[in-house]
Amino acid sequence: MRVRTSWGSATDRGLVRSVNEDALLAYPPVFLVADGMGGHDAGDVASRLAVEEFAHLAGRTVASADDVHACFTRTAERIRDTFEGRAGGTTVAGVAVAEHDDGSYWLVFNVGDSRVYRVSEGVLEQISVDHSVVQEMLDSGELSSSQAGTHPERHVLTRALGTGPSPEPDYWLIPAGPHDRVLVCSDGLTRELDDDVISAILAEHSDPQQAAQQLVQRAVEAGGHDNVSAVVVDVATAVGDEDVHVTVPRAGAELAPSAWDEMLDGATVPRTRTTEVQP
Repeated sequence: MRVRTSWGSATDRGLVRSVNEDALLAYPPVFLVADGMGGHDAGDVASRLAVEEFAHLAGRTVASADDVHACFTRTAERIRDTFEGRAGGTTVAGVAVAEHDDGSYWLVFNVGDSRVYRVSEGVLEQISVDHSVVQEMLDSGELSSSQAGTHPERHVLTRALGTGPSPEPDYWLIPAGPHDRVLVCSDGLTRELDDDVISAILAEHSDPQQAAQQLVQRAVEAGGHDNVSAVVVDVATAVGDEDVHVTVPRAGAELAPSAWDEMLDGATVPRTRTTEVQP
């Protein structure tokens, strides 16, 4: 059994930031969001370095934990070499199509506070766990969920890629259901929209590109205080040579043709905008 996917992605610099420090990779078997830190010529560079390294996996059938961890390691090394002591780093959260014991799985990975959610049987569940001071306070019972959104240290991370001696990602391996939907997003989305709103938007739009665009648009309309990025991935299974779901590269597929503006739209793979869906 193998997994076939269709996907969509969207990103916006928001209403406050002048530069989009988010970057996306949306191409099987890997889908991720990287949220850079350090400002212009730092955060935007760090997040794009992550995209460049993980893009080496694009086009494969599956990716293993070793493959993904090698990308983390190379990205961390490139960030350190590029910045030479200057401040800069990035979160990286995403999902890869993986195989284990002849079954198809989601390999979820995360460093920082970008997130991975899964919708299964209509229920939205956060898979990744934030690496943040607020999350640690929530886990210890020092803080309630209602207090977390306004806590003065809500932006403080406990882990990020490129800021420490070696990458420390978390990994989860979960079975891929035949009708799963996965959302990968930066904190610019989750700080503007609560889980109920996110779940409603994902349920309303069956097309993953429309879902991603609506999530980002609604987050910007809600305040857009940070860069906002979303990648939505749908999955179905195919047995033998009989496909029940066609893999379609949806990134930018329904947007009007224009030059890709990485300062506005973020780095992504593929970068080219087209007016027609490519088979």
